[in-house]
Amino acid sequence: MLRQQDVGHRIVVRRIVGIREGRPLFSDALGELVELSETHLTLATAQGPLRVPVAQVHRAKRVPPTRRPTAAAVVALERAADEAWPAPTRGRLGDWLLRSAEGWTGRANSALPIGDPDRPLPAAVDAVELWYADRGRPAMINTPLPLAAPVGAELDERGWDSRPPTLVQTAPLPLATPAARIPGVSTAEPGGTVGGPRVGVGAQRSELGRPGIAVDEPGGVVVEVVTAPSADWLAVAAGRKGGLPDAARHVLTAVDQVRFAHGYVDGTLVAIGRGTVTGEGRWLGLSLIEVLPALRRQGLARRVIGELAAWGATAGATHAFLQVEQHNAAAVALYRTLGFTTHHTYLTRVAPA
Repeated sequence: MLRQQDVGHRIVVRRIVGIREGRPLFSDALGELVELSETHLTLATAQGPLRVPVAQVHRAKRVPPTRRPTAAAVVALERAADEAWPAPTRGRLGDWLLRSAEGWTGRANSALPIGDPDRPLPAAVDAVELWYADRGRPAMINTPLPLAAPVGAELDERGWDSRPPTLVQTAPLPLATPAARIPGVSTAEPGGTVGGPRVGVGAQRSELGRPGIAVDEPGGVVVEVVTAPSADWLAVAAGRKGGLPDAARHVLTAVDQVRFAHGYVDGTLVAIGRGTVTGEGRWLGLSLIEVLPALRRQGLARRVIGELAAWGATAGATHAFLQVEQHNAAAVALYRTLGFTTHHTYLTRVAPA
């Protein structure tokens, strides 16, 4: 049977899916084990997340990985992601990073245990707990899997909680894209690309008088990519993230190469996104892709991502990355159509109260 040491590894599960003529019916599932509890296990499969009650598991075992990224590749991407989401208060524990941002987002308020903490693992976790206690914050650690599986095992022993798994996904630039579904918007045909040369989008001044933006025909969508967020942009971000303390503004803007996408319909801001270029110029980081609820599933998120990808490619980035919670099925499905695949996963671990 599986153990906590198997979290982050590729496994196969034979599960009971029914009974016929008094005999059990079985189905096999293959994927990365991202969560294991007394009641269920969760796999990241090619078709999406799969949650299996332990009572239905007939047999499960670890299998050899296929094209798993090297530890060095995981470390490099995690450091690029940290550059793209910089906490204002920072510390170090050997190679480990300690980050705090007034509690705004888990990424900016958690330790990143990659490399050598310069002391035995139990002492390193003790030091993390003390660092956050000194700042009046709950201790949290992001554990990239399977790289930080030993850290996860130590935290299990201490009774730390686990938030839902997060997928770190990557794609080469330019991004693949199917046809968009926005009325009056010209886009690439299926099998085309975004994030390279513009396809069906003009770079000109719109009727709204905003220079240097992508414009479709009148009454369509206007996407503006600029160096600073507008007040409306910040309001949308605050609604999604539950407010914007001063530390949040630092996280959003304190990157050398950063852009903020504003998507307008008839002059009203309806979609936002943020892009950064970090990791020695290789990685375009995508974050805060948000569309107002009434206008979702109309291709607006794809347009925003496409404009940020175009900027990132112009800035020299060759690949894009993003982080998405595994249970966000709509977002995961969208990113799959753009060519994103899971590079690795991480769990945000939270110390007992």
